[in-house]
Amino acid sequence: MQLYDPTSAGPERNLSRAAALAELEGRTIGILENGKLNAAEMLGEVASLFVARHGCIIRAVYAKSNASAPAPAETLARAAAEVDFLITGLGD
Repeated sequence: MQLYDPTSAGPERNLSRAAALAELEGRTIGILENGKLNAAEMLGEVASLFVARHGCIIRAVYAKSNASAPAPAETLARAAAEVDFLITGLGD
């Protein structure tokens, strides 16, 4: 009998969070919706609170087709270039 170790040491990654925005006034918002029922509507409502309270501007809505998978790298790169911050979440 031969035994295999099911664990693996993946590549080391150096991850960190983006720096917090100093202020929200007039910032541009992106919405990343995940295709779940009501996700776009719920996230739009959250974004509208930022518009009303901080004068933010909703710039773009991005989509991913699978709620359990990460957004494609090209979608995230486009969002990073186009908006100041991104709102995402589940809609069900």
